[in-house]
Amino acid sequence: MLFMLAFLMMMSEQTAPPAQTSSSFYVATYIDVQVNSTNEGMTLVRQYREATRAEKGNLGTDFAQEIGRPSRYVIAEFWKDQASFDAHEKAGHTAQFRSRLKAIHNSPYDQRVHQGLAVDPRPLAASRGTVSVVTHVDVPPQSKNETEVLLKRLAEESRKDDGNVRYDVFQQTAPRTNHFTVLAVWKDRNAFDAHETKQHTRQFREVLAPMLGAPYDDRLYTAQ
Repeated sequence: MLFMLAFLMMMSEQTAPPAQTSSSFYVATYIDVQVNSTNEGMTLVRQYREATRAEKGNLGTDFAQEIGRPSRYVIAEFWKDQASFDAHEKAGHTAQFRSRLKAIHNSPYDQRVHQGLAVDPRPLAASRGTVSVVTHVDVPPQSKNETEVLLKRLAEESRKDDGNVRYDVFQQTAPRTNHFTVLAVWKDRNAFDAHETKQHTRQFREVLAPMLGAPYDDRLYTAQ
């Protein structure tokens, strides 16, 4: 299953965080609230973002709202290491956020925890007006190694495309190491649309398609 989330990620009006390391953790969480609770959901996610950014070991946190489906969000978190992420999971504000969200959710809380596969060295920064796309790639375990190579190459090529602000590939932690999340940020919709027609983009999808364990699914977001 693929979703390109111009992940949002991200991070609106944030200064560059400390550099990520091989022990860094990357989290993508998908939020779906009831349509009549869209504003309440937005408020909860904003409060969670601010509290999480203030935690020790947090290298960046932000969220984006799905274009065309404003009651759905994706939250991106970068953590220095597992210890800082584990501390966050036990934090009071984290438990409170999830409890309040449960009362208005439309679908269950969907959190994906990753390590870096092809992390962009550029600062986490995306202003309003950028287009975020997140892609979840799901392949059978026997295709994992080949997919790693394909995704690294895609990241290298896509960072050279006009209008690319950031392009990351993350790999889920064990035992789901055959699942990946692609995070991309584009200057605007025109830049994203141009990327979609690039030869390297089309070649990647043609090679990947026979290995996919779920339908290819691009989802676009706007930074908040």
